[in-house]
Amino acid sequence: MTPNLATRSDYRTGTWKLDPTHSELTFSVRHLAISKVRGSFQAFDVTVVTPEDPSQISVVATVDVASVTTGQAQRDGHLLSSDFFLIEEHPTMTFTSTGITVDGDHFNLVGDLTLRGVTKSVTLKGEFGGIVTDGYGQTKAGANVSTKINRHDFGVSWNAALEAGGFTLGDDVTINLDVQVVLQPEDGAAA
Repeated sequence: MTPNLATRSDYRTGTWKLDPTHSELTFSVRHLAISKVRGSFQAFDVTVVTPEDPSQISVVATVDVASVTTGQAQRDGHLLSSDFFLIEEHPTMTFTSTGITVDGDHFNLVGDLTLRGVTKSVTLKGEFGGIVTDGYGQTKAGANVSTKINRHDFGVSWNAALEAGGFTLGDDVTINLDVQVVLQPEDGAAA
């Protein structure tokens, strides 16, 4: 039987903040029905709170949508327009957890994803990487999570028909987050 978080010897309570240099938020979507377009968001933040009861873990994430990059400037500009993210009105994407279930190092994190002003419940499937203290004395935790959303559910419905049939873009977008977070000093403790 795999132990749960509460019985792990390395489980720590507290508030954890993103280590951006060791974290990545990426996405992919089917393109021309034959391949995938991949991209990432360069600016995002994550806060995790781990209380005594691991079933009460909470996660809040905010993404600066203007930081999107796919490696192609014209496409990136199109993504920022009203056809996709409409950043003039919705400059951020957010996720706020509402529950977590844990099975060993695997977990399901349920929460509200808000994109383009639309909020829907999504489930992120994740794997906990562990907790270590780095060479600078910082306690860090790592995990990777992923989910698949239908972009139409969030009002992102632009598409173009192909001459041979079908459409330029698929409906499903896969979102992946590889994250390291750093345990913050308790209030009043020396940094």
